[in-house]
Amino acid sequence: MDHLRFAGASAEEQQAALIAMIRSQDWLMAALEGVSGMDWPDAWIVAGAIYNMAWNCLTGRPGASAVKDIDIFYFDAADLSYEAEDRMIRRAAERFGHLPVPVELRNQARVHLWFARHFGFKIEPIRDSRDAISRFSSVAYAIGVRLNDEGELEIFAPFGLEDLFAFRIRPNRYYDNRDTHAAKAARAKAVWPELTVDPW
Repeated sequence: MDHLRFAGASAEEQQAALIAMIRSQDWLMAALEGVSGMDWPDAWIVAGAIYNMAWNCLTGRPGASAVKDIDIFYFDAADLSYEAEDRMIRRAAERFGHLPVPVELRNQARVHLWFARHFGFKIEPIRDSRDAISRFSSVAYAIGVRLNDEGELEIFAPFGLEDLFAFRIRPNRYYDNRDTHAAKAARAKAVWPELTVDPW
């Protein structure tokens, strides 16, 4: 298969191709429909469930192959407690337990409270879910998708979709995420050898 067939295409063609791939995946559409039915503010399915699925489709692999989880971002600054987020996480586990891929839900409004413990440096508070999507360690990962009120797919890709369709993992230097970029790229390259990885 020509896995690079949409590389260099217009932004409109790339978005249409990604939407078609998403709509072809029952598990992903079920997740998107589930998210739209919840009351999570500013909620998006992000990152791996989108770009891994696309790389699978473009290389002839099953759509959910090697998709570790379905990451859902939401943004609720009204309650930054762990308890409030934990309630939402438990609701998500009940809501999406039937899917073949587990769901991981995180309130982006409280990421700055625990980020340093996990990654070794402090960050400023995230402004909203789009801001969080813009901070992924690599450009190709910075993708969010949701269903709007009309049931249409809305895509947020602050750096565009070219890296996704060019099978290129390029650093996003918003943070000093050298180690995260290298580790995630190595794992992806082991699954999709078609990928090109740009060093930090």
